[in-house]
Amino acid sequence: MPEDLVREIPHNAVHLCVDMQRMFVEETAWRTPWADRIMPQVVQLCAHRPDRLCFTRFIPASRPGDGRGTWKGYWERWPSMTLDGLGPEMVEIARPLQVFVPPARLLDKSIYSPWLGTDLDHALRDGGVDTLIVTGAETDVCVLATVLGAVDLGYRIIVATDAVCGSADESHDHILGLYTSRFTQQVETASTDDICHAWS
Repeated sequence: MPEDLVREIPHNAVHLCVDMQRMFVEETAWRTPWADRIMPQVVQLCAHRPDRLCFTRFIPASRPGDGRGTWKGYWERWPSMTLDGLGPEMVEIARPLQVFVPPARLLDKSIYSPWLGTDLDHALRDGGVDTLIVTGAETDVCVLATVLGAVDLGYRIIVATDAVCGSADESHDHILGLYTSRFTQQVETASTDDICHAWS
C-alpha cells in the first residue's frame, strides 16, 4: 500500500522492537515464516539508533496449566511453548539482533501488551519520549497490542511496514490497512528507509 513520507522524527524517539525472539524465528510451533523476510529491515533500523532501542520479549508460562483465567487454558493448549517445553534460551532475542544488547534495553512481559505490569510508560515519560517506532512480530497480535496501547497513552506511533510480520497474510494486510484508514490521527506508516531518513 502507498505510504506518505514520514515527517521529521525527534532525536529522542524510541524504537520498540516487538518479540523478535528465537521462539518466533527458529523452528518451533510458533515460528513466523515472514520473520526471515523482515529481518534485514529490523537489523537496519536497530543499527540506525541502537541507543534508542527497546526489545520486548514475550515470556511464556513455566509449564502447562500456569496462568490466570483464559491464559491457563492457553498454556494447556501450547505445552511445547512453555518454558519447560522450549527451554529458557528460546525466549532470547533472535541471534542477528543480540549484538545490539547493550545498549538496547530488554523489556519482559507475560502477555501481549508491553504496557500492563511494566514500567515502560513511566520510563518513556521520564525520558521525555512522545514518539515510538514499532517493528517486530506478530502484526495482528503483540504488535497490535503494542500499537493500540500506545494510542491510548497518547504517543505518536510510526509502524515500519516492511519490518513487521505475521503468520497470516490476510490479517497482516488488514491490520496495516486499519492504521491508514481508521487510526490516521495516531498511527503513521512508513518504510524502514524513510524512517531512517527522517530520524537523524
